[in-house]
Amino acid sequence: MNFHLLTLFPDIIKGYADSSIAAKASESGVISFDIVNIRDYARDKHKNCDDYPFGGGAGMVMKPEPLAGALDAVQAEHVRVIYPTPAGRLFTQHYAEELSRERDIVFICGRYEGIDQRIIDTYVDDEISIGDYVISSGEIAALVIADAVYRLIEGVINAESLAEESFTPGLLEYPQYTRPRDFRGLEVPKVLLSGHHERIREWRLKKSVEKTMQNRPELLETKQVSEEVLHILNDLPHGGINNGYYKGN
Repeated sequence: MNFHLLTLFPDIIKGYADSSIAAKASESGVISFDIVNIRDYARDKHKNCDDYPFGGGAGMVMKPEPLAGALDAVQAEHVRVIYPTPAGRLFTQHYAEELSRERDIVFICGRYEGIDQRIIDTYVDDEISIGDYVISSGEIAALVIADAVYRLIEGVINAESLAEESFTPGLLEYPQYTRPRDFRGLEVPKVLLSGHHERIREWRLKKSVEKTMQNRPELLETKQVSEEVLHILNDLPHGGINNGYYKGN
């Protein structure tokens, strides 16, 4: 997969692309990062890429000409173009899985008050929000989306690890432990040391259900859960179903 990132601050993306799993995936040829500096397509001698909004108001808006030049340079009309914005559709694991099937994705990294609407109307396929909050850096938002997407591509992350992550089975992930067995008087649960695979599976599922009920009960409101999960919900100390959290089946 090829990520084309249009940005006013290339160093933010370069630091990420040259580090950790992203760097390894790039070196192996599974993904690539094409970092495009929007200022290279500004038309004036000062390389201005923003201006005051028509109609007044605080802040500046990214100009359409440099953005259009950068988009045309990466042949954006032929690939999926994403603009991360708080005004977009909420990003989810399911959305990441959908995007992971693309061959090329173009990201417009916004700044200031956003980008000229005519760029959105002409080029953008997806306006995506990474959450109900506002940040200053479109680069960071784009990298959040890219990170969630590329790790789903075959050859980047072990398939077994992906299958047990939060949201993949519709539940939050169970707690994890490693050495030492005793840390400041806190011991690893004995079941994880038992070697009994079925009991370990049951324990992990129960903990996943409990964590989901505690932190994200809404995930259980519409999901058709398995009979095993239903039994766990029924056995919760405070009766998760009776408290109105579960509305499936």
